[in-house]
Amino acid sequence: MSIFWVILGFILLVVGGEFLVRSSVALSFKFSISKMVIGMTVVSFATSAPELLVSLQAALSGSPAIAINNVVGSNIANIGLVLGITAMVGTIAVDKSFYKLNWPVMMVFSIVLYYFLKNDNVLTAIEGGILFIGLIVFLYTLMRRARKDLNVEKVDETLAVVSNFKIFIWLVIGAASLYFGSEWLVEGSKEIARSVGVSEAVIGVSLIAIGTSVPELAASVIAAAKQEKAISLGNLIGSNIFNIASVLGLTAIIKPIEITEPQILSNDIFWMLGFSFILIPIIFLPKKLQISRAKGFFLVFAYGVFMFLVFTRGKF
Repeated sequence: MSIFWVILGFILLVVGGEFLVRSSVALSFKFSISKMVIGMTVVSFATSAPELLVSLQAALSGSPAIAINNVVGSNIANIGLVLGITAMVGTIAVDKSFYKLNWPVMMVFSIVLYYFLKNDNVLTAIEGGILFIGLIVFLYTLMRRARKDLNVEKVDETLAVVSNFKIFIWLVIGAASLYFGSEWLVEGSKEIARSVGVSEAVIGVSLIAIGTSVPELAASVIAAAKQEKAISLGNLIGSNIFNIASVLGLTAIIKPIEITEPQILSNDIFWMLGFSFILIPIIFLPKKLQISRAKGFFLVFAYGVFMFLVFTRGKF
């Protein structure tokens, strides 16, 4: 029965995320917010809502390991699974802004998160606030660069003419789906962890992390199969930055997150740092600024090794 609640939770998170994005964009148009700002802030925050609700629900229900490893595992899955499989479908060209801005910022946020957690085994409200303020600074920098480059994320302009009533209905559906989806997913996952005999940290870094990355994986693979440039390395790196700064940052502001299971700091977070760091040699060797099918296979293989070790190491 717990598997049923987990699957239902995943479905509701996907539905809720989609309706929240649509309603948020439509509402932004009503307030005459520019497409650039909508694409870089409103859409980004809305697409992080499922992860945010899952981490917040986990923290409030006494499962901080799930709250943290939801983000740690999601960041690993974005690079190892989503980017890897997408590259296997078709070679990905890498923009220079990746190593000039996006990658360094992701590494800084990742290292700062590790320091905050290692320092006293808790992510406090103040530390969460620092992460979130850092995100605001990053977004401001992105918008300034976008004005210069005139390379703005596309936003569905048809949402500019949606009625207020429809926006309200979308908001209600999105909010309700995210609330119940996150609650059922967390509770079902905790039940599975108890029945299988693994820790909540393992469930957070595997089952929940993969589940919250499935929508992104589907969109990436479809875009790559159609040879569209709807997915870029920058989008995935941005998602990882948002996961740390907005999901964990906002969750910690509302409810400080304690480290209750040591493998999060002794193992899992180092995998996240490793997957993030290895992107630099991957995009420069042997062909510069390309992630080929072979490199994609390597990333997926490395992710498979990580998942194997998560479930077989005698660390629970």
